[in-house]
Amino acid sequence: MSLPVTLPPMRLRGIAGWATGMPNWAALRAVARGESAPHEDAPRRPAPDLLAANERRRAPDTVLLALEVAKAACIDANADPASLPSVFASMHGDLTITDYMCQTLATAPREVSPTKFHNSVHNAAAGYWTIGVGCRAAATAISAYEATFAQGLLEAAMQLADGAPQVLLVAYDGPSAGPLASISPSSALFGIALVLALDDAATADSHIRVTATLQPEAAPVQTGGHLLTHLGANAMAPALVLLEALAHSHKVCVLDAGPDLSLRLDFA
Repeated sequence: MSLPVTLPPMRLRGIAGWATGMPNWAALRAVARGESAPHEDAPRRPAPDLLAANERRRAPDTVLLALEVAKAACIDANADPASLPSVFASMHGDLTITDYMCQTLATAPREVSPTKFHNSVHNAAAGYWTIGVGCRAAATAISAYEATFAQGLLEAAMQLADGAPQVLLVAYDGPSAGPLASISPSSALFGIALVLALDDAATADSHIRVTATLQPEAAPVQTGGHLLTHLGANAMAPALVLLEALAHSHKVCVLDAGPDLSLRLDFA
């Protein structure tokens, strides 16, 4: 495949976000614009109502985060979550559980918790989501190091180009733990979700039009921005480029899509 490649235009029909001290997209947007600071009294842990109380207690924070933003984005888009194919993008999945698994297997392998093992797979959040909303559509889990968000967005755009009317993209990461934290550091909780739709007569309304182009050049290094100040240490920080662009009504943003690759997004 020769680059650049421009995918068919799509519409951003729904958006949601959750971060430590910023429990929704409105709060994230206000911080991005310098209109407010993170709220110290905001919830420290998401509590999605898709799960029963017992399940919420057992589920890791990363799963709760993913479900929280996924549902909020579907509500914002007025979309039926049971009908949407989904893409779940996370650099780490849940490194706290990965650290627990590694330590337990090294010291007392017979004591591995079945619940922790159940939650250790990278597609745990996708599984909880599809069960919670009764979705039988395809669900994809993606990890691509610092290019995870851009590759997740690219996957969603390609599914739309292949004929899916709408796609849910959920991107999230939490804190690192144990020795792995020195290799791939991350702190706090941060996640966003987007409902993207085909750009056609049915969606040509007030929703933002997005054109994605995969380019054979490195993305600019992230600098500045209020959200980067608060969330730059989170593994999903590359997604902040998009949120800053949307908060400030920019016409273009460029995401890191891998070594010598970038994903340019043009907004209208």
